Amino acid sequence: MTAVLVAGLLAGYGIAIPVGAVGAYLVAVTARAGWRTGVGAALGVATADGAYALLAVAGGSALVPLLTPVTTPLRWASAVVLAALAVRAAYLALAAYRTGGLSSRDDGTALSPARAYLTFLGITILNPMTVVYFAALVLATGPSGPVTLSDRTVFVVAALVASASWQLLLALGGTLLGRTLTGLRGRLVTALASSALIVVLAVRLVAQE
Repeated sequence: MTAVLVAGLLAGYGIAIPVGAVGAYLVAVTARAGWRTGVGAALGVATADGAYALLAVAGGSALVPLLTPVTTPLRWASAVVLAALAVRAAYLALAAYRTGGLSSRDDGTALSPARAYLTFLGITILNPMTVVYFAALVLATGPSGPVTLSDRTVFVVAALVASASWQLLLALGGTLLGRTLTGLRGRLVTALASSALIVVLAVRLVAQE
């Protein structure tokens, strides 16, 4: 049981720690909209990771060939959604700066914690590489991997907790960033920089083979 717990934690951190476009967007949204919205977004990402971990242990080896034909369309869909969100954030930041409205915490994004949760859950669930990652990990562990129902439950919960803890750490970073950059120009620069970074990462996402 301890080995399965450790494996689940490592699996969760393994997929969560590499900060991609979703992580960058999480930090940017938290910096603008505040801690509560950031927590909602972080839990949305973690929920998607937990769902994919559940799918992986329930039949990951069978899901990999099924996902292969649709991996490219899903990757493109994810990139398009991220790019659209980045453009919208940049537009709102510019509009708010021109009217002096960047002093508000949310910069016009109006993201409630519940809406942030659903938005980030949807963005993350579009990524087919997450389930492929978990399936490959489960297959690689062989007989020592989660086999019984209790083992699988521990693995999924551990992966979910690991992902949630890391996403909440990113949200905390966004909160500190938002508190530090209180000036109009500073908030504008960071909003535009984060949007540009998200677009670059989205382009890299579709460039992967």
